[in-house]
Amino acid sequence: MPRSGWAAAVASGRPRPRRDPGEHARTPRRWRGERGLVVKTYVFPGQGSQKKTMGGGLFDEFDSLTQEADAILGYSIKELCLEDPDNRLNRTEFTQPALYVVNALSYYKKLQESERPDFLAGHSLGEFNALLAAECFSFGTGLRLVRKRGELMAQAQQGAMAAVLNASEQEIRTILEENGLTSIDLANFNSASQIVISGPPEDIKAAKPLFESGKHLFAPLNTSGAFHSRYMEPARREFSRFLEGVTFSPPKVPVISNVTARPYEDHRAKELLAEQLTSTVRWSDSVQHLLGMGEMVFEELGHGNVLTKLINKIRRESPEPPRPGPVTVQQPLSAQETVRLWNERHPVGTRVRSTIGEYQDLETATPATVLFGHRAAVYMVGYRGYFDLTEIESGN
Repeated sequence: MPRSGWAAAVASGRPRPRRDPGEHARTPRRWRGERGLVVKTYVFPGQGSQKKTMGGGLFDEFDSLTQEADAILGYSIKELCLEDPDNRLNRTEFTQPALYVVNALSYYKKLQESERPDFLAGHSLGEFNALLAAECFSFGTGLRLVRKRGELMAQAQQGAMAAVLNASEQEIRTILEENGLTSIDLANFNSASQIVISGPPEDIKAAKPLFESGKHLFAPLNTSGAFHSRYMEPARREFSRFLEGVTFSPPKVPVISNVTARPYEDHRAKELLAEQLTSTVRWSDSVQHLLGMGEMVFEELGHGNVLTKLINKIRRESPEPPRPGPVTVQQPLSAQETVRLWNERHPVGTRVRSTIGEYQDLETATPATVLFGHRAAVYMVGYRGYFDLTEIESGN
């Protein structure tokens, strides 16, 4: 497909041609769906979606931008993402630049075949890509910001995080308060039933048995710090000072902020990016806000489909607006049927991936089983605990 002048310039690394003054404000092509006007949002994933081989042929296709990234970072971003010879890809200070570059190149690739979206959003680190796509700063400026952010977050030691499943915000807050664990913050509202907590390692460990009874599940995350919590305040202050030297342009497309779950206001861009380090990532609220904008189509750009799964989960957990005419609802599988199908397709020893955290090289130790009469789960080697079948996927 022939590239437009702008897309070709991005691919080659040449300066972008000047657009007509009104082109930025052009309304993307829309159509009408069952519930009214259809609008589109591009979303960008954050830390936890990285994987060796991510980016594929994008580095060669956008060679000039890849070279620019190498010059800024002082190492080969292509080698890090495709080969990771020194096992650095899962270290925060390397993970964040790698994801930013892959997300950015994925977006530039998308622009060759599609118009701009109506909205942009990103989960934590991914918000920098949303702001890049909205032309708030250049590719190189964004990469320098992300590199600094990753370095500061990597310095935040002695912290831990965990995902709590099947518990509401109020349930979690009540349980923590009743057990004297007020040192723990709620870091991510990924969906109504998937909330991440953050705090001192000993307190996260103490919280584990509190969320392993009944329908609740507890999954520690592989992080070195208590991200998105009060414990990131030193990093927030330092990042805020770093941001003072950066110029931001007003977004050309509305970007939803993790902090407010609403579109960025021009004068608050630097404040919100710094505050993001200590604030809760309000992803569920952000998606709910976007769902209220019309018949929303989400497209995830970057590696993997973590956000796509979360958005589908949020949709399932949200009240459905009334639809005209009869609707046939597909009933979810029972726990027993889910276990039966899993055991038919996956022998003991199957390698799986977690869809809720940074667990790698998981391997099933037993056949799947039904716990507590309603929970389809399987026991994992190394983790020494059960994972819900709805929160893992086969590595095959």
